[in-house]
Amino acid sequence: MKIAVRMDDITPDMDWESFRFFQELFEKTGIRPLLGIVPDCRDPKLQIEEKRADFYPYMQALKKQGYCFAMHGYQHLYTTRKGGLFPLNNFSEFAGVPYERQLRMLEEGRRILSENGIETDMFMAPAHSYDRNTLRALRAAGFRRITDGFGRVPYEYGGMIFYPISFRLEDSLRQPEGCSTLVIHANTVRESERERYVRMLCDNRDKFISYAEYLRTTPVRRGKTGRMAEYCMAGAKRILVRMRG
Repeated sequence: MKIAVRMDDITPDMDWESFRFFQELFEKTGIRPLLGIVPDCRDPKLQIEEKRADFYPYMQALKKQGYCFAMHGYQHLYTTRKGGLFPLNNFSEFAGVPYERQLRMLEEGRRILSENGIETDMFMAPAHSYDRNTLRALRAAGFRRITDGFGRVPYEYGGMIFYPISFRLEDSLRQPEGCSTLVIHANTVRESERERYVRMLCDNRDKFISYAEYLRTTPVRRGKTGRMAEYCMAGAKRILVRMRG
């Protein structure tokens, strides 16, 4: 199985030292990830350093190097206790929010990114949580792709193309075929954990691909049965994570 990489919580005031660590690792391995930018971040947990005035020029330079981009929510504020269609968590910025409000959030977020030179039709839901109104609003706002779900290949559902993330990376690395995604939250990666990422990417370099290659993978159709299985898997993983503590 081939593994692409996505990085969540990309903001002007993120942990830049940690981000640069991963950027250097990507340079070393030749991997180009998907970066999820929060257009109007209001989440205090993501405010680590002083805002960089050159944030968007920095992102545009990475784009020229082959990095891909997604819109990571709007303000990254959890306002409901809903898990939505992919309940890895039971809180959300979007799931449970009325359609009209979701559409306004998506349109405003996309406008902010576009005005700063970042054009994307890919959405990255904070906490992985979204509902049917989110899919409807995404289509209306011009989005066509979502980085989420479980599976071995991208799939089409609800008028969107989903690019799955890994249920358990160790298992994905052992699979002979398919594609999946390693999710990295650089802001919360402790320094003691960094060597694990170095070994993971360097020792399995033949398994990792740039996200642009993942986007070229032909999607398959997925029906209600497949989505129900995915829903159950997400709920089961949420419970397992809680049990581990």
